[in-house]
This record gives sequence, structure tokens and C-alpha cells, in this order.
Amino acid sequence: MKIATTIAHTLLRLTALIQIVLGLLFWTGNALGLIPIHVLSGFILVLSLWVLAVLAALAGVNRGFVALVIVWGFIVPILGITQTQLLPGPAHWVIEVLHLLVGLAAIGQGEGLARRIRQVRTPNPLTRDFTHSG
Repeated sequence: MKIATTIAHTLLRLTALIQIVLGLLFWTGNALGLIPIHVLSGFILVLSLWVLAVLAALAGVNRGFVALVIVWGFIVPILGITQTQLLPGPAHWVIEVLHLLVGLAAIGQGEGLARRIRQVRTPNPLTRDFTHSG
């Protein structure tokens, strides 16, 4: 589980960096041709988030938090794909800020899941002792 967590967490961080850099470029009116890369990277980020959620559930992390993250993983792409149709006109910046905040929250949730997975004490099957999994 440690290797899977590390891979999913690293992928989450890499795609988060890509999302933020591209998002800043788009906000400044640059690199709009890279929007498909932003969308693809966003889907990979959400998949990484869901993998962390499943690993967290298996590790015994709080089920409520895991459920929130799974639901949030649906909100991120729905908002991302539909944002151009929401609140068109001069107030559209509100949707853009909401999109940013929802994405940052997803990244934070993924970081929280990875931390909680590593903190969970799991039984050692050879000794039946509890050891730290991190």
C-alpha cells in the first residue's frame, strides 16, 4: 500500500503543479491552446485523488472524509467542464475563482489523505504487533 500511496500522491502533486501553472497562464490570456492538456491533467488529478481515497478507506481512514473526497472528485470535473456556461458575462470571474478554490481544495484533500494513510497504524501480520506504516 505504501508504494501505491506514493505513486498516487506524486501523480497528484505533479498534476496539481501542471493545473496551477496552466490555470495562471489561462487567467492572463495566454496559452489557451493548452486547455485540452489542462482538462486531461485535471482528470488525472481526480483519478489520483480517487486512488488515494480507496487506499485511505482500505487503511481505515475516517470513512466520512473518504466519502467527501470521492464526492468532491465528481464536483471538480463537472465544474471544470461546465464553467464556461456558468454566469457568463462580466461576473464570470466568480466562477473562475470558484473553479480555482474547488481545485485547490481537491489538492488539499489529496494531501490530507496521503498524510492520514501514512499515519495509520497497521498490524504487522508476522508479529501481530502494531507498527507505523509510514
